[in-house]
Amino acid sequence: MTTGALDVARAALAMTDDEADVVAQAESSGLARFANSEVHQPTLIENTTVTMRVVRGNRVGVAQTNRIDETGLAAVAARATDAAESAPDDPGFPGLPRPAEAAQPGGYDEATAALTPEDQARRATAAIAAADVPVYGFFTSGVTDLAIASSTGIELEQRFTDAMTLVVAADEGRSGYAEAVAARDADVDPAAVAREAAEKAVRTADAATIAPGAYAAVLEPYAIAELLQNFAYDSFGGLGLVEERSYFAGRIGERVFDERMTIVDDAADARGLPKAFDYEGVPKQRVELVVDGVARGVVWDRASARRAGGGHVTTGHAPAQDDLFFGPLPQALAVSPGDAESVDDLAARVGDGLYVTRLHYLGVVHPREGVITGMTRDGTFRIRDGKIAEPLVNLRFTVAVPELLREVLGLTRDAKLVNSSAFYGARYPYGIRTPALATSRFNVTGIGGGPGI
Repeated sequence: MTTGALDVARAALAMTDDEADVVAQAESSGLARFANSEVHQPTLIENTTVTMRVVRGNRVGVAQTNRIDETGLAAVAARATDAAESAPDDPGFPGLPRPAEAAQPGGYDEATAALTPEDQARRATAAIAAADVPVYGFFTSGVTDLAIASSTGIELEQRFTDAMTLVVAADEGRSGYAEAVAARDADVDPAAVAREAAEKAVRTADAATIAPGAYAAVLEPYAIAELLQNFAYDSFGGLGLVEERSYFAGRIGERVFDERMTIVDDAADARGLPKAFDYEGVPKQRVELVVDGVARGVVWDRASARRAGGGHVTTGHAPAQDDLFFGPLPQALAVSPGDAESVDDLAARVGDGLYVTRLHYLGVVHPREGVITGMTRDGTFRIRDGKIAEPLVNLRFTVAVPELLREVLGLTRDAKLVNSSAFYGARYPYGIRTPALATSRFNVTGIGGGPGI
């Protein structure tokens, strides 16, 4: 990154005399893929995206570019102005925010930012060398520079790093999954991730089937994170609450989950991937979503808070312009740990049931009731007599998340940070910290294919 994002945002803002704000997001990253235990398809990205929002009264125009020279910035300002002139009046637009001080929670590591493509390839190679089962996946690391400048006086910038290893160990009839993500490369061990995936894969050979039905189950952090992320799209955000897509609509202050469940969104938590402010330059706040099973609140941006009325205010969760559909969403979810020493302890509490490593192909069937469907994958097992026993084929499931979390048999003491980023658009690393969890009810609706490639 030769030009800082804040310098780019300032330069773009100078291209208009209108009320406006500019988000500049610069990325320098690399991704080393591997398949069948061979490194291939390296991806290197050096890019800066500029999003300008021009305001004329209650009319708002937005334009975007990745041309950051003077000509490119002048052009994006002109397009945003044209869009504002032709936009319909929006009486719900809350105006641009005023400046507020945002504490810097960390999240930047110089050593991670300095990783070269050769370093990334070496980490991919380390994952391959650690597994005795063919592996598929990637190592990626990057640095993101996010800045906001506005005509109201906001000037904020944060640089943050991330590193991740993802491994699927698989061959004919066997597959296992593992990942690790952190703000610091030093906290990600590609070899350990590969060993975890390979050890799981070896145990999945000769998978059996089971009948559909309701089972008690142990869900690893990977599975819990996927469920919560999909549940959050409608139920943990202010727009979902206002539009009554949220399970929390009409239930704030009521017990909705087991009393063991406490869920917060805390972007300042150094154990996650810390962020200082949202995409409008509003400082992020810690939000209690569920405390001891009781629904306490949701996250807000300024638009959804104004629409809700009743004294609601932003919690610093304005999304990027490309992600406005669902409104404000939590991107630093954390589930409080419990008292179980390990997943084996949870299996003992289940007695007879299922053990699920990972969920895949999830779809939200009924947002208002939190009903989600999908499949288990890369490590599904039967629990018998309190022990993780024979492997199972991939299972189709349909669960209501509130029902799944209504009777929790336990959570592990240790929580794991699970990646939620897709790495398709602009790099904005985020994840969910969660322990493994045992539930009394996981609904299996059918069977799929066996493990393996």
